[in-house]
Amino acid sequence: MFPMRKVKREVKIGTVAIGANHPVAVQTMLNVPVADVAGNVAQAKRVAAAGCQILRASVPTLEDVRLVEAIKSAVEIPFVADIHFNYKIALACVDAGADKIRLNPGNIGADENVRAVARACNAKNIPIRIGVNAGSLEKEILARYGAPVPEALVESALYHVGLLEKHDFNNIVISIKSSNVPTMMAAYRLLSEKCDYPLHVGVTEAGTYRMGLIKSGMGIGGLLLEGIGDTLRVSLTDDPEKEVQAGYDILRAAGHAVGGPEIISCPTCGRTNIAVAQIADEVERRLQGYKKPVKVAVMGCVVNGPGEAREADIGIAGGKDEALLFIRGEKIRMLRGDIVGQLVEEIYKL
Repeated sequence: MFPMRKVKREVKIGTVAIGANHPVAVQTMLNVPVADVAGNVAQAKRVAAAGCQILRASVPTLEDVRLVEAIKSAVEIPFVADIHFNYKIALACVDAGADKIRLNPGNIGADENVRAVARACNAKNIPIRIGVNAGSLEKEILARYGAPVPEALVESALYHVGLLEKHDFNNIVISIKSSNVPTMMAAYRLLSEKCDYPLHVGVTEAGTYRMGLIKSGMGIGGLLLEGIGDTLRVSLTDDPEKEVQAGYDILRAAGHAVGGPEIISCPTCGRTNIAVAQIADEVERRLQGYKKPVKVAVMGCVVNGPGEAREADIGIAGGKDEALLFIRGEKIRMLRGDIVGQLVEEIYKL
C-alpha cells in the first residue's frame, strides 16, 4: 500500500488516526496573530477547504485558550494546541477540547507539572506531540555534542519521551526537525530505529515558497520514500493553504494514494506545436476542488507525447494547432479549438 512503510503504533488525534497502516496525514499551522480570533477562524476554514487534516495553532497564554473553542466550533478537523513553558495552559486546552497537545515536558518545570499534564491527557485519550528543533536544543545536550547533530536531536527527543513514560503516558507523537535537510533526514532515520512512536516529519524554517518547496520536497519526500513519516507539515513563509497543497503534492510524488489531479507536462522544446504551459496551467486551475485521483498528461509533440499520454489516465499529445486525446491508453479523437475545455470535460466524465 505504501512505499516500504515503517509501521509505527497507532495514535488517534480526534477523528484522524495516524501510524499503523493509516495514510500519512497532512497538517498545517495557523499564522494569524493569536489575539485575532475571527481571523484565525477564517483561516482555519480556508485550510480545511484546502484539505488540511490536522490543524495546529499557538496558544501562548491562558486568555488565548478561547481560540481552541472558536476553532473547534468552526471546523471539523482535529485541533492541536501548541504550548510552551506553562503547563496550566495545557490543562486548560485539554478542558477546552483540544485534540492533541504539542508540548515538550522538559520545558514546563517540575515533575509534578508533567504528571498533571500526563494524567489530564490520559484521562481524555489526548496525544502529546514532542517537538524537537535544532535551534532550541537543551544547553547540556548541545554542549555535549558541540552542534545540533542528528544524535543530539534524537537524545533530546528521547529525553522528553522518558519524562512522559515515567508517568505511564505513551500516547506520543514525535517530530525532530532541522532547517538543514541532511541533518533532518539523518535524525529521523536514527529516531525511527529507536522507537515505535509515529513521526511527524518536516523541515523547520524551510524558507519562502520557492526554497521551502525544494527543501521540503527533498527532506519530507526523501523520508517518505524510505517509509518514514506518519504525518507531515510543509513549513513555508507563506499562506498555510499553500503548505497543505504542497503536502499533498509531495505525498503524490512519493507514490502515496492521494485524491485530486496529478498534472504531467513536458518542458517543451522547438518541436512543440501547442501552448503546453498555458494549457497545463489552465487545466490545473479548472480542476481545483476535483477530488478523484487522476493522472493528466499534457504533452507538446509526437516524440514522447503519445507514450506519456498513454501512461496517464487521460492526456493529450500536441500536433499543429490540435491535440490527440488519449484515455487509459486508447486513442480517442483529435481535439481542435477549445482544447482545454474539451480535455476538462472528458476528465469529469471519467
